[in-house]
Amino acid sequence: MSIEKYEIVIGCEIHTQLLTKTKAFCACENRYGGMPDTRVCPVCLGLPGAMPRVSKGYVELGAVAGLALNCKIARFTKFDRKHYFYPDLAKGYQITQYDIPLCSDGFVDLPMRNYPEEGRPGGAKFREKNFAGNPCVSPDGKYRRVRIERIHLEEDVGKSLHMEGTHSYIDYNRCGTPLIEIVTKPDMTSPEEAALFMQSVQEILRYVKVTKGNLEEGNMRCDANINLNVWEDGKLFHTPISEIKNLNSFKAIREACAYEAQRQLEEFQNDRQPFNAGFKVTMGWDEAAGKTVVQRTKNSFVDYRFVVEPDIKPFSVSEDLIARANEKVGELPEAKRERFKKDFSLSDFDAETLTSTRELSLWFEEAAKNSKSPKRAANLILSELLAYLNEKNLSIGEITLTPAHIAELADSLEERKITSKQGKEVFAKMLETNKLPSEIIREEGMSQISDSSEIEKLVEQVLAQNEKAVNDYKGGKTNVLGWLCGQVMKMSQGKADPKQAAEFIRKKLEAN
Repeated sequence: MSIEKYEIVIGCEIHTQLLTKTKAFCACENRYGGMPDTRVCPVCLGLPGAMPRVSKGYVELGAVAGLALNCKIARFTKFDRKHYFYPDLAKGYQITQYDIPLCSDGFVDLPMRNYPEEGRPGGAKFREKNFAGNPCVSPDGKYRRVRIERIHLEEDVGKSLHMEGTHSYIDYNRCGTPLIEIVTKPDMTSPEEAALFMQSVQEILRYVKVTKGNLEEGNMRCDANINLNVWEDGKLFHTPISEIKNLNSFKAIREACAYEAQRQLEEFQNDRQPFNAGFKVTMGWDEAAGKTVVQRTKNSFVDYRFVVEPDIKPFSVSEDLIARANEKVGELPEAKRERFKKDFSLSDFDAETLTSTRELSLWFEEAAKNSKSPKRAANLILSELLAYLNEKNLSIGEITLTPAHIAELADSLEERKITSKQGKEVFAKMLETNKLPSEIIREEGMSQISDSSEIEKLVEQVLAQNEKAVNDYKGGKTNVLGWLCGQVMKMSQGKADPKQAAEFIRKKLEAN
């Protein structure tokens, strides 16, 4: 028996906390951290007689997330109870949605340009695959689609704290935090693709202000379901599905899926296990050891004994709520990138950077629209402003400069009112004083000399004072041209138009 080839199959379940003011079913504050067990109530703790109520904005934010991920929104839905025992689940069940989720049938298109060249989907080999329901590459070859089966609302559980020694503690502050769970089809074919998918989901949901998306704080976590399709002697086999729980970084997703794929391949070769579509092995990721470890087995949804939540009535989702949610979605990052490249002639890299957050993209767009040179405005933001923000660890919303400052500075440079060196000085002065460039240029006497007769006189003086450099140029040392141009700039105190200066020098040297 010999393995001809194998293929990795990955589906993701991404849990994302929502940015509501209160928890999902009570009035406790929805906030990360703080003293353990200080933001809890009878509803969070599942005490007898406590009655949950759906918090205002919870369903609407779920709908915003669904629309941002191209889902259909249910007009009628309900909550269910999912029963299981775990120390941090105070009630012994979780309020969630089972058979009628709020959102369904969505997708995320991953830009092909973000894939590593090696093993990139979209090539001839990829297109030859012919499995039922296999995801496709867009006709133009630019995008790889990952389908979303459902997004449902549910509450988060508490957090187990394992201290040194023999003790563990439970912090119930997280109980009842509003979550959405995004469940994909098994459409991903590599660990890198799974990480890229989660990265794209994080970006989109941050854009529409649904979540902080902070992986370190547990705002977003991923369970990866992975198995292999293996061809052996002309027959197709499937390895058992492993569900790797609570992956909280893109690196962890890549490394855990890569390790598990290799482990399953070795198991297939040495200790073959039968495939059962309703059976999963729940795995944990031991980052320090760099391997997956078995936690428990799970046979089917029957294990959870789902029942309709008796304390929350099934409800209708109004057209007004969906319209409000749709308004909050707005233009998404990939659409914005394509438009910026088209409207402002930006490169892929520049467009990616300037749309990294919604706030930055709106800030740039305002500067670009108010400038005669959007491309120069983009360059100023990329080279000067972002460097300053990174150095000071600030966001675009935390500075006093406005898009008008950048637009005016871009125009001053484009119209050669100041040199590029002076532009850096003006930028520094803007940060220091918050004055507009025109005011700084006037006060500092920075206006660039662009009168050709003035520049010609400066060039003649420099050539007369530097006979050796002139002779060197005539002797073939053409690199002295830059030095002579520098002398003109020095004599003009940086005010001469460097392009005109260089042109006059060249003409005079070649004429003599």
